[in-house]
Formats: sequence, C-alpha cells, structure tokens
Amino acid sequence: MLVAFPASSLLSRLYYVDGGKSRWLLSWIAVAGWPLTAVFLLPFYFQRGISPTPLSWKLIMSYAVLGLFSAVDNLMYAWAYSFLPASTSSLLAASSLPFTAIFAYFIVGKKLNASTLNSIVIITAAVVIIGIDSNSDKPAGVSHRQYVAGFIWDILGSALHGLIFALSELLFIKILGRESFHVVLEQQVMVSLFGCIFTTIGVIINHDFTAMKLEAVAFKHGAVSYYMVLFWGAVTFQLGILGSVAVLYLTSTLMAGVLNAVRVPVTSIAAVVCFHDPMGGFKVLSVLLTIWGFGSYIYGTATEAKAEQQLTNRKKNEEISTV
Repeated sequence: MLVAFPASSLLSRLYYVDGGKSRWLLSWIAVAGWPLTAVFLLPFYFQRGISPTPLSWKLIMSYAVLGLFSAVDNLMYAWAYSFLPASTSSLLAASSLPFTAIFAYFIVGKKLNASTLNSIVIITAAVVIIGIDSNSDKPAGVSHRQYVAGFIWDILGSALHGLIFALSELLFIKILGRESFHVVLEQQVMVSLFGCIFTTIGVIINHDFTAMKLEAVAFKHGAVSYYMVLFWGAVTFQLGILGSVAVLYLTSTLMAGVLNAVRVPVTSIAAVVCFHDPMGGFKVLSVLLTIWGFGSYIYGTATEAKAEQQLTNRKKNEEISTV
C-alpha cells in the first residue's frame, strides 16, 4: 500500500501532465489490472486444492455494487487528478480516514474513541487549510472553477472510498467470513472485474479506446512512454488495492483507512521532487497536521488495544484462580 498507491498517484498525474486528457481511460486503468490478482489465486486452486467460493445471487450482487462504487470512485479521482497537483490531491485524499471511521461506525459498528475523533478533527483542519490556500498551487492552464471542481471531486472520491472500505468489511463479516486469504483475493478479483465492466462501458461510449492512438502520438515523451504509464498505472493501482484489502482482512476497516492515508505525505514529497509542485507554508502545515492526525489515531488505537489485552488477561487469571 505504502509504495504502490503513491506510485499510482504519481503516474496518474504524469498522464495528464504529459498530455493525456481522458478521465474514463484513467479510471479504466485503475481496474484493468484485475487479472494480476487472479494470477495469485491459481496456486490456491491448483496446488492447495482449494475450491472457489460458491457464487450466490446475494454475493454476486454485493460484488456488483462494490464494483460500481469502485468505478465511480476511480472516475471521481481521475477528474481530481486532471485539475489538481499530485501533492494537493493526495493531501485531500487523506480525508478518506475520517470518512472511513464514520462509515465503519454506522455500518460495521466500530467504536469512535477519543483518538479517532481527534484525528478526524485534525485531518479535517488540514483539508480546510488546503482549501484556503487554493490559489497558490493551481497548475498552468487550470481555471479557478476547474480547481474547485477538482477539490470537490477529490473529497467526494475520498468519501466514497471510505464507504467502500466499510462495505467490504461488512461483506467479509456477513457473507464471506475471514477463513482464508484466498477469499480476499477472490473478493478483489470480482469487485475489480465488475468495476472494469462498468468502466469499459463508459470508455466505449466516450470513444476513448479509439482516441488512445492519437493521445499516444501527442504524448510529451512519445508513444512508448504513454503505454508504459498506462501499464504501470494499472499494475501499481491493483497492487495498492490488493494490499489495502489484505490489511482489511487481517485487521480492520480503520487500520486499512489509516495505512491508506499514511501514503499522503509520501506522495506529497514525491510530487514535489518529480513534478516540482509548489510547497508553500500552508501546504507544509497541512502535511504536518495530516501526520499529526495519523499519529494521534495510531497512538490511541495502540493504547486502547493494549488496555483491552490487559483486561482480557486479567479476566483469564481470575477464572483460573476461581477454578
């Protein structure tokens, strides 16, 4: 997650910086790498003799809904990347943590402790600061209206991202269970497959596949560079999603949201180095607040987990003493 997602974000912005124009195509790239995850399933089926999870109508509809949400989410982020610097879009994407916490509370029943609430307030303040400083890092050729639109699309995409995290965990709890990692791989393959189907329809309607040759010719660093950006964009995004779902499977929705948001300062710094994004005082403050928010959540969660473990051990010792 911490390597693949920043790489994917930078490649997405590079696509637009070097002349790419299609939002549908970039959102399609985000899910077109689903066969990569399917390859990882083969050893489970052929070497370990594990049978695929039976597909009920309820499970298929769950995959379809998550796939549709994923397609819409990727399209929102594609619009954001076309108007915003990579560093700004990644900072705004940090708002996925508060949204994840809120949706996890209402959908999965996760508690909102003091550290979680504190991190929500701090990260929200960081997003507000980016909004106040909106005129300092506007890319050339982007109007104020387009910049604001990118800002809004990024926030909406982060909200939907948080909802997807919560619904994915609910799917594991209610239908799939947490029996094996191959179940996580199957879930990722099916959701990405449905997302690819929905996005492909949009790309075809928009005639973006036929426009790829023209984009490749006009791409700043040539056609080979164009196709490499798209290829590695598909690979890195799929690896990042796979990592996030694996964390969700092994831990919880909120931890997946935390690690997904920790990539923000990494992406911001990389964007400054690669694209020379402006890094003014407000943006630096926003990065520091974001890191503070992450640290607050992680510290509070670790402290709470330690206290719960001590309470569990104490109860076990009391039961043993009673016997």
